[in-house]
Amino acid sequence: MTTASPTSVDPAPISRDDDPGGGVLSGRYRALTLGIVSVVLVIAFEATAVNTAMPTAARELHGLGLYAFAFSGYFTTTLFALVVSGQWCDRRGARRPLFTGIALFGVGLLVAGTAPGMWVFVAGRAVQGLGGGLVIVALYVVVGRAYPERLRPSVFAAFSSAWVLPSIVGPLVAGAVTQHLGWRWVFLAVPALILLPLAVMGPALARSEREHPVPRSADFDRRRTALAAMAALGAGLLQYAGQRLDPVGLLPGAAGAALLLPAVLGLLPAGTLRAVRGLPTVILLRGVAAGAFFSAEVFVPLMMTSQRGLSPTLAGLTLTSGGLTWALGSWLQGRPGAERYREAMIRGGFVLTAVAIAGAALVLVPAVPTWVAAVAWGVGGIGMGLAIASVSVLMMKLSAPQDPGANSAALQMSDALGNVLLTGLAGVLFAALGGGSAAGAHTGEGAGSPGAFAVVFLTSTGVALLGALVSGRVRGRA
Repeated sequence: MTTASPTSVDPAPISRDDDPGGGVLSGRYRALTLGIVSVVLVIAFEATAVNTAMPTAARELHGLGLYAFAFSGYFTTTLFALVVSGQWCDRRGARRPLFTGIALFGVGLLVAGTAPGMWVFVAGRAVQGLGGGLVIVALYVVVGRAYPERLRPSVFAAFSSAWVLPSIVGPLVAGAVTQHLGWRWVFLAVPALILLPLAVMGPALARSEREHPVPRSADFDRRRTALAAMAALGAGLLQYAGQRLDPVGLLPGAAGAALLLPAVLGLLPAGTLRAVRGLPTVILLRGVAAGAFFSAEVFVPLMMTSQRGLSPTLAGLTLTSGGLTWALGSWLQGRPGAERYREAMIRGGFVLTAVAIAGAALVLVPAVPTWVAAVAWGVGGIGMGLAIASVSVLMMKLSAPQDPGANSAALQMSDALGNVLLTGLAGVLFAALGGGSAAGAHTGEGAGSPGAFAVVFLTSTGVALLGALVSGRVRGRA
């Protein structure tokens, strides 16, 4: 997917394999690796901590009616920022969008943490989304340009590993801070953690961009920017419509679909929705994997509290095994010699994800022990680690020298779209089958019949199996 036109500067390869040796922590790469992994660590901690503090924040700001918008506001602006970041990286390198994104992310946290009311809080989350979208694409471009091909699987494995500690301690720390100091400090403390990555990787990133110049173009593609805005608005409207089960939701739902479909067709590589061999299928599978796994994951704690009577803490700990084994799966795909099995690892990852979702649903049977869900989610974590990291590696391998930013943006957009659309579908099915009110879903009281949960997990399992069937089409020319 070409987004930049070469000028007088010859296009540099995504990264040259002229490194004499050493790993991602060798002298040449140490500062850069520590810096970008620290960025992922901060984002991961923020994600787990904010999810814990959000209900308290909404209640104290008298904004429970806008609770969902605190999440959708972040997601909507992220969709727009993904495309902007991809174009920016392809034209000027990753350093400026990365640092700008980190700054916006911090500003959004400060706005949310000091918000006097819920609308200001939502605006802060939207600013965070802009920063997060800029950052994630820029990180992928850094990996593609600064590291030789042999080291990229290890870097992506490090990204996944950076989520392990936050997934374990994030909810506990955020819960304690919220209870003893107040929810605002969950937001206000995170920006201080951003300073370390900036200081560590700044010089190394500047050196990398001097060594690997990028093709430059004078202007951004206005058409792509407009399509990104359409995608963000359309996704937001669909998400709003999906929360309603009355005729009022039909109009925003139709408008959202009318905006989103042409935007997706214009932003993703040609043939993505048809699973054309090569890069289009790689991009598609990222969204399929994210949508299948996370559309089921959001219902696991609710199932454990409402159907099996577990406390919220124990229900949340059910998902911890997935965070740990996700890192294991990513590590396995980065081992020496694993490249020859890349396609098999993607297919196997989808199969394991399907097995995990179906296994977690077994807990709906009263005779099945509750720990089965934790074991199942551990299996799913391995599958996602194998599939997601392998898809990322293939995306870099199939990208033309001038396209890593645009293709990284497409990969992340596929992830975000798959997540929100399939999670929205799961929510609609859950509510339509007697899943209970939104209030009941958040408190665990009166939240649904076993049949509603079963349909959600069955749908997610089917999507994961579809990904396994399509995975044989990832091989193709760049």
